Amino acid sequence: MAAGAVQMGADVVLVEGHKMGGDCLNYGCVPSKALLAAAHKAHAMETGRAFGVTPVTPQVDYAVAKDHVAHTIATIEPHDSVERFEGLGVKVIQEYGSFVSPTELQAGDTIIQARRFVVATGSSPFVPPIPGLDVVPFETNETIFDLRERPDHLIVIGGGPIGLEMAQAHRRLGSKVTVLEGLKALGKDDPELAAIALENLRAEGVEILEDHMVDSVSGTAGDIRVHSKDGSVTQGSHLLLAVGRKVNINKLNLDAAGVDHDRTGIKVGQDLRSSNKKVYAIGDVAGGLQFTHVAGYHAGVVIRSILLGMPSKQRTDHIPWVTYTDPEITQVGLTEAQAREAHGDRLTVARFDYAGNDRAIATGQTKGLIKVMVVKGRPVGASIVGAQAGELISMWAMAIANGLKMSAISNTVVPYPTLMEVNKRAAGAYFSPKLFDSSLVKRIVGFVQKTLP
Repeated sequence: MAAGAVQMGADVVLVEGHKMGGDCLNYGCVPSKALLAAAHKAHAMETGRAFGVTPVTPQVDYAVAKDHVAHTIATIEPHDSVERFEGLGVKVIQEYGSFVSPTELQAGDTIIQARRFVVATGSSPFVPPIPGLDVVPFETNETIFDLRERPDHLIVIGGGPIGLEMAQAHRRLGSKVTVLEGLKALGKDDPELAAIALENLRAEGVEILEDHMVDSVSGTAGDIRVHSKDGSVTQGSHLLLAVGRKVNINKLNLDAAGVDHDRTGIKVGQDLRSSNKKVYAIGDVAGGLQFTHVAGYHAGVVIRSILLGMPSKQRTDHIPWVTYTDPEITQVGLTEAQAREAHGDRLTVARFDYAGNDRAIATGQTKGLIKVMVVKGRPVGASIVGAQAGELISMWAMAIANGLKMSAISNTVVPYPTLMEVNKRAAGAYFSPKLFDSSLVKRIVGFVQKTLP
C-alpha cells in the first residue's frame, strides 16, 4: 500500500518494527512454498514407475533444502526492502509504532502526526495454553524454517492448511509425521473435497489423527511426548504448533487512539475504517480472512477512500484461498453446504471429475474434483481439489467478482489439452441437462432438420 500511495502523490511514512516483508515473506507463504517445492522434487523420484521410470529412494540433504528456502526469500526480499521504499519516496522508520493519542503515533523517538493511519500489523502463530509448553521445545511457522537437521519424527498439532502443508513437506523429505487434530482436518473446506486431499496424504504415510484433543506435552528436545485426552501418547523428536493465528495488536496501544478492538483484531466497517475515523485496518488485523492477497485487496479499498475520496467498501464473496498440499484444495465464494443453506432449491451444483480431463490422464493427476455452485445462471461459489487447483480457481474468482454468468466460462476457448478445461467442463455440466435433456430443444432441432433444404 505504501508503494502505491507514494507513487500517487501522497506523503507516506512506513513504520516497521520487525522484518520488512512481514510474515508472508519471512515465515509464511514464501518459505512454505519453497519447502514444498523441494519436497515435490523428492517425491517425484519415488513415483515414476507408471511412466517407466524406476523409483529410487531420494537422498535428501535437509539443510540444502533449507538453503533453497533461504535463497527464495533472499531473491524476493529486495522488493520489500527499506531501500526500495525509500527509493520510491517513502520515509521508513524501523521501530515498533504505538499510539500516544487519537492523532499521534510514536515510533522510537519520532512522533508522527498524520491525516490518516493504516494499521497492517498482521498476525502471529497462536500458542495454545497446553500444559507443558512452557518447558517443552516446540516450533511454529516462525521457527521451523530455521531448522537445519531433519526431524526424525515430526508431531504436528493442528490439521489446518499450515499444519498439513508442513506435514506433507516433511514426510516427502524423509521425516515420519503425525498430525493431531482436535476436530476434523481441513474442517473449513468442503468435506467431500477435503477427503480426497486427506486420502492422498495418508497414502503417502502422513498419520492424521482426527478428534484427537491434546491434553498436555512432556519430554525434552529429541524426545517429546504429546498426551491426548483419550489417554493415548504420541512420541516424536520435534513438535510443530499449527493451531491458528493471533492478531498483532499488543504493541499498538489502541486504547490511546480510541480504536475499538478485541482478540480478533481491530473492529472496522465495510470501509475498513475503525471507531477512530483517522485509523483504518487492513489484512489479518482487520479481523477477517487471513491471507496475504486479502491484505493487498484491502489496500486497494483503502487507497480509493483515503487518496481519491471515493466511497469504497470491501467484500469477501470473491476472495479465493488455497491449501498447497498435493493435491491442492481451493475455494472461492460459497461451499456447497453454505450455498444450499443460502439458496435452497434455487441452487444447481455443477461437477466434473479430473479423471475426465485428457491432460490429467496424460500426467497421471486424475485425483481431483470441481464443484461449482450456481444460482440463476451465475456462479456463487467454486470448490476444487486436484492438480493446479490454485491456478484454476482464478477463473471462478474473476467470474464472481464481475458478476459473470456461466455462459462466460463455457464461451471461453482454452488450449487443449490443459487442466483449464476442467473449468469449461464444469460449465458444460451445468448446461448439458438444459440442452440434452430438454424436450423443447429436441423439438426445435427436429423441426429445423425437417425444414432445412
